[in-house]
Amino acid sequence: MSAVQTLKLDARQRAMLDEMGVKVWWPMPEVAEAPRVAVETKAVAAEPPPVEETRERFVAEAPAPAARSAAAPAPAARSAAAPVAHGAAVLVEAPRRLYAEAGAAPALGGWLVVADMPPEADGRHGEPFAGDAGKLLDNMLRALKLHDGKTPVHLMRTHRGVAAGQPGSPRPMAEAFEEQAAALAPSLVLAMGPLAAQSLMQSGDPLGKLRGRAVPLASIQGVSVVATYHPAYLLRNPADKARAWADLCLAAEQQTPSN
Repeated sequence: MSAVQTLKLDARQRAMLDEMGVKVWWPMPEVAEAPRVAVETKAVAAEPPPVEETRERFVAEAPAPAARSAAAPAPAARSAAAPVAHGAAVLVEAPRRLYAEAGAAPALGGWLVVADMPPEADGRHGEPFAGDAGKLLDNMLRALKLHDGKTPVHLMRTHRGVAAGQPGSPRPMAEAFEEQAAALAPSLVLAMGPLAAQSLMQSGDPLGKLRGRAVPLASIQGVSVVATYHPAYLLRNPADKARAWADLCLAAEQQTPSN
């Protein structure tokens, strides 16, 4: 017999208990009891869903978190502006003539090579043909027969950094390249490395998509720029040397006057 049934007291029994000072807590009517037990049983059997629903309702209804969530894009904006805040820029050094006597004055025409070459630890650039990457660059230019000095070849080295603002120091490429390139009047521009290629072609595409084609530069009277791999990259990925050679041949075609 259930506890509910044992507490079904008549008026006489309730009066006797009341006289004895016994407090009786009357249960809910049996009709209402059954649904309550059923609800509790269901809650125990399916406890995880209500907890998740409660959390979702809390997130949706709480006004303060919603207001903070609306301001969430602020960190992303700071992250995107971080390079500007630190003054980072693509810098380019003054042109340097290759395959010429030391101190030789720049000559008009020929090739302008713009290559990714970060400075040494002391902030200065080494010799253009130093190290394995420099030797490979020399071999690439020699393969085009540019080492004899008959065709002017100038090198401009690029890297990311903060402009020092001192005379002779690298300057932001956005303000220096057009001025320096116009003074040389090159027949073509060869961009070696992603930084040089993306800066000159004004594109965020990877180097693999920028190479293999000639793009006219409006900033220097439509002279074509051809992008290719940097010698340091080719040392790590010799399988791409054939593609680099194809790029050099394409550049040579732009430099050679049409018949």
